[in-house]
Amino acid sequence: MKEQFLKGSVSRERDYARQYEYLVVTLGREDSLPDARRLLTEHAEYGKWELERSRLYLGGGRKFWLRRKVMRIERTA
Repeated sequence: MKEQFLKGSVSRERDYARQYEYLVVTLGREDSLPDARRLLTEHAEYGKWELERSRLYLGGGRKFWLRRKVMRIERTA
């Protein structure tokens, strides 16, 4: 099981209010599906990630793209 963070789409003009950060979870064919489901559920519940895309490859590997909105917090003081 491998997790990789990707940068969000900052340079697009029409997406200036919607900037996301991405997490890519890659599973080999030896990883069990219940463990993967548990991992994705934990990311969604505690990390506020949402599933954007999933892909099943010929060899049995799986890849899941998760995203969450980047929160911009401004100082008030």
